[in-house]
Amino acid sequence: MMNIAELAITKKSFFLFLTLVLSIAGVIAYFSMGKLEDPEFTIKTAVIITPYPGASPTEVENEVSDHVEKAVMRLDQLDYVQTESRPGVSIAHVHLKEDIPADEVPQHWDRLRHRIADIRPDLPPGAGEPEIIDDFGDVYGVLIALTGEDYSYSELLDYAEMIQKELLLADEVARVEIWGQQQETVFVDISRARLAELDLSMNQVMGFLESSSMAADAGKADLGRERVRFVLGGQFESVQDIRELELGYARHPELESMIQLGDIAEVRRGYLDPPATLIRHDGQKALAIGVSTVSGGNVVHMGQQVQDALESLQDRLPVGVQTDFVAFQADKVTEAINTFMLNLLQAVTIVILLLLVFMGIRSGLIIGSGLLLTILVTFTLMLALGMDMDRVSLGALIISLGMIVDNAIVVTEGMLVKIQTGTRRLQAAVESVRETGWPLLGATLVAVFAFMPIVLASDDTGEYTRGLFLVIAISLISSWILAMTLTPLWCHMFLRRGKAQGQEPSDPYAGRIYQLYRRLLHLCLRRKKSLLAGMALLFVLAVMGFYLVDKTFFPPSTRPQLKLDYWLPEGTRIHSTSQDLQKVEEDILKHPGVESVTSFIGEGAPRFYLAMEPHMPNPSFGQVIVNLYRASDLDEVKEYARGYLEENYPHAQPRVRKFPMGPPVEFSVEVRFSGPDAQVLRGLARQAEDIMYNDPDSREVRSDWRQMVKTYDLDYSQSRGIRFGVTREDAARAVKLNFDGLQAGLYREGDRMLPIILRPPEESRQRLEDMFALDVRPMGETRGAPLGQVVSSATLGWEEGVIIRRDRQKTITAQCEADQGGGQALMERIRSDIEAIELPPGYRMQWGGEYEQSRDSQKEVFSGVPISFLFMALAVVALFNTLRQPLIIAMVLPLAMIGVTLGLLATSQPFGFMALLGTLSLSGMLIKNVVVLLDRIDNNLASGEEPYQGLVNASVSRLRPVMMATLSTVMGMTPLLLDIFWLSMAIAIICGLTFASVLTLLVAPVLYALFFGIKTPEGNT
Repeated sequence: MMNIAELAITKKSFFLFLTLVLSIAGVIAYFSMGKLEDPEFTIKTAVIITPYPGASPTEVENEVSDHVEKAVMRLDQLDYVQTESRPGVSIAHVHLKEDIPADEVPQHWDRLRHRIADIRPDLPPGAGEPEIIDDFGDVYGVLIALTGEDYSYSELLDYAEMIQKELLLADEVARVEIWGQQQETVFVDISRARLAELDLSMNQVMGFLESSSMAADAGKADLGRERVRFVLGGQFESVQDIRELELGYARHPELESMIQLGDIAEVRRGYLDPPATLIRHDGQKALAIGVSTVSGGNVVHMGQQVQDALESLQDRLPVGVQTDFVAFQADKVTEAINTFMLNLLQAVTIVILLLLVFMGIRSGLIIGSGLLLTILVTFTLMLALGMDMDRVSLGALIISLGMIVDNAIVVTEGMLVKIQTGTRRLQAAVESVRETGWPLLGATLVAVFAFMPIVLASDDTGEYTRGLFLVIAISLISSWILAMTLTPLWCHMFLRRGKAQGQEPSDPYAGRIYQLYRRLLHLCLRRKKSLLAGMALLFVLAVMGFYLVDKTFFPPSTRPQLKLDYWLPEGTRIHSTSQDLQKVEEDILKHPGVESVTSFIGEGAPRFYLAMEPHMPNPSFGQVIVNLYRASDLDEVKEYARGYLEENYPHAQPRVRKFPMGPPVEFSVEVRFSGPDAQVLRGLARQAEDIMYNDPDSREVRSDWRQMVKTYDLDYSQSRGIRFGVTREDAARAVKLNFDGLQAGLYREGDRMLPIILRPPEESRQRLEDMFALDVRPMGETRGAPLGQVVSSATLGWEEGVIIRRDRQKTITAQCEADQGGGQALMERIRSDIEAIELPPGYRMQWGGEYEQSRDSQKEVFSGVPISFLFMALAVVALFNTLRQPLIIAMVLPLAMIGVTLGLLATSQPFGFMALLGTLSLSGMLIKNVVVLLDRIDNNLASGEEPYQGLVNASVSRLRPVMMATLSTVMGMTPLLLDIFWLSMAIAIICGLTFASVLTLLVAPVLYALFFGIKTPEGNT
């Protein structure tokens, strides 16, 4: 049967044409692939919002949240449900198990809808319809601020909707949403004293407004062959119509005419106050427009379409109305891809230069060409599999460079040696592929299997890093195929012929470096026990030293943006939050490194970056997105903002952070306490917070229940209410009308509906002392009683601002951040003290934060390690058909931790998730090298060489391939040292692989000699 290398050489024209086709396809694939800054992962969280107006947090908890939790916990793939019971609203976060495939998530949300629909009859009267938000994970990669200080919110909304319609025409755009719009309202401010003079009541005015604004069904009538609907006029068509609403004839001696609403009330348009949310951009009021990309779309193309659309709209926007980007993912993606492509080109250039120096110009160009072609083939297959180009996929290519060239190096080295010893080029190609083909395939598969735990991990982190396995698998298998076909062809075409007949063949291993290695190997083989004892000692020291390495999860992002979360005490008015942040914005903008600031007051910014968690509405909360000119200023601006806030806003709880990278974690250190009593939980959380405060590296210590809030408790008397015919609901309506106002109908204007709010003038709304004189009347009645007659007392009280439950148990979380060190290092320092807190019966404690996320992710990865090692073991055993060689590999493998630990300690880098992946990948690289070495030794011994000499010769023959593969990987990864995401992985691989080369070239031959009883002859030096 024809050897595959012989086939490639004899069919030279076809394979050269195939090379051209693959190259062109790779270039086309590069420009056609979707491009992202970071890999996508599915947010498996939905939010259920159920209003219950007027209810306290405890009432919301017991009457709404409890029913929602019961329904949610019937989902078979639920991870956990967390509810927040706030005054008047229940908010439930439903988290599915992370091992659910992304394409099955919508089915679970459909089941959730059915479960929630089933409990609707069980909710109390007055509770609203539960709203299920299952697009909580949608990313609006383009976030636009629309400003116009001299324009009203209604005018800005008109322009925002015009932009929205235009953007939706772009084929790469999926959704366009608008945030920050203010609810336009018609206010009817009417004096109770004026009403009393005219013998009218608020209830009567409300009845007039409601009856005149409601849609009225007048029925239908037959008209010949048709059925015609009656349309009853009289609805409000303008605000003036509301002013002219007739209330009847006056019963006042000075007035004998028909009374219109405008005679006794101020009727005006305005905006709901207090507003639910506010947005400002660089100090100007703003609306935010978010744009998301279609699934599988190209973010860069979408960004260009958005820019083109905005440019085309400039002529239709008036002077003073401006658009500015708060977030523009296309730029971030382009910058990230360009940076990584530069890193990749640098790495490829470094590798090719190394090959040229150490392998010679011809051999170096052959191997370098194979490397470039492998990368292009990888791009083609990535496009075919629907993969995107992002940080992880391009980083995977850089990681695999050394392993990619290793296959070509071994084949080229084999042919080069044979040609130098006089073998004809065709025969050299055939023999080299025959000798190395299966060992290289086995070693390549072993290297691929080393990354298998990544693809087997089913959580968010596994989904985020899955491209690492796929790209490495594609590139390594492609490199083996090309090494078996095109590399022999190119070597046959371009390598120089060997010695002419009659000339003495040269010794390819006669160089000084080979001789030095040979003498070192002889020394190690004579002192086997000393070498192995030394390695065992180093391994023990490495295990001990590993406990000194900081632990982390994912590093922060280097995108030139900061996120400033600003919390005032629970219960603070949104206007107070806005006033504070207005000054914060002004002062932060003064920093020369700051380009723009955008504030979201009353809620967080929409999810414009996948690894961020939007904050739910809260008037005491605001979030400022700070855009910088340069990422290099991140730390400086962060410290400036922190210092400024701590000095000027001691009453607040500010938090300045870089954006996370990978799955988000709210606080790096969190400890949860669960149990039945809220006050006991607060006491436990305070103990944990005190312990956190005492650590000098902790900052931003708090609990997620935050402060209790003031209430004004009115003690309604049931007996008095019955006496005056006034119910508790009547009293509540009277108080609400006096301070907030009540909706009394709708005013329709085009496609918008403006609520009509009836209330007293502002000066009356602000006086608590007049509250007991409020006239309380049942609806439809002309007589009532003052509020003071049905309320026996009024006192200031306190209640929980929020009650959080996790899986139906009250749960409070104490939280903090590490100032300088890692979150997990801080957690380890305070762990024993917090775990020593005495828990009453029925209470429990759990660690959350970075520790929990890292633990769960590592658990997912490690769950795939046995399968990965099983496949590697099967490949190695199948290759050698014996157990001794696999045992040698198993003994060498753990020793790689010596280099990893030394590297992380020397550079003060933490061991995080990416370092873990680097360590796993290192095992594949080490096994690959050892497999090829052991196979060469077996071949030498099988060919009849004296055992000791065959062992030494095989080891010497692997010196250049091993060192070249190591140098290629190490030098190729140096660009990743500048990227914080890859830094710890790069150090783990660089230091681990450098030491692993020593293991391959010295320890593996020594173990082989011990396992196979090869004696060291006397006198060898």
